[in-house]
Amino acid sequence: MSNARTATRRIAIISDAARYVGPNLARLLAASGHDLVVGDPAAGVVDALNAAGAAVEVVEGTTDLSKPDASERLVKAAIDRFGRVDSATAFTGRIVVGKFLKSSLDDMQAALTGCMEAPYNFLRAVVPVMAEQGGGQVLVFTSAAGARTTPGAPLYSAARAGANHLVKNVADEVAKRGVQVNALGTNFMDFPEFLAANRVTDDESRARVEAMVPMGRLGTLDELAHFSMAFVDGTSTFATGQFVAFAGGWA
Repeated sequence: MSNARTATRRIAIISDAARYVGPNLARLLAASGHDLVVGDPAAGVVDALNAAGAAVEVVEGTTDLSKPDASERLVKAAIDRFGRVDSATAFTGRIVVGKFLKSSLDDMQAALTGCMEAPYNFLRAVVPVMAEQGGGQVLVFTSAAGARTTPGAPLYSAARAGANHLVKNVADEVAKRGVQVNALGTNFMDFPEFLAANRVTDDESRARVEAMVPMGRLGTLDELAHFSMAFVDGTSTFATGQFVAFAGGWA
């Protein structure tokens, strides 16, 4: 890649470009002048990013960020191919449901592995590189469940709250280095995994779930991707250490 190109295009990491809002966000970043390192992209994603003018580096086997080497390989790929990392987005979490009184230590460990170890590994791999560079943006997707009590998923909610607070602490530590670290927590999003987990199979069951949301509807991945851009595209560099819920008023 030429020096002229790397001087004009930002470099973004997307840990999972196959599921959830990863493909949507990757496309927006490509269209706004970013080259990308993408983990496990879905079919057609790389072609779409190339068509938007982005250079793309693919890293396989990064969906499970609880494995430390996943984040490390994403960062190494960015440095080896492009020489730096300007923004990095991580998708983390493992849903653990059930009442606290019926829970086990294994349940708690599962929640901590998916919801705390995964973001820790990502932050530990990305933040030192950005601190050394003197700038960068990190966005960790958590859950709106971390902002309030969540009947039926107390261990998950507690682990997500821990991740949100980890983000705040890391952000405070590196703010003077010009590094932004923020968390975005979602709930009630219209995508297949959420619908399946909430047994949404028809209009009646969808209406039941939508009735739980103050705004009376589910959020779309497209609007989530656009909302996320301010945290990763370099246009807003004065917010750090924040947790923002994207849940239609539920949190």
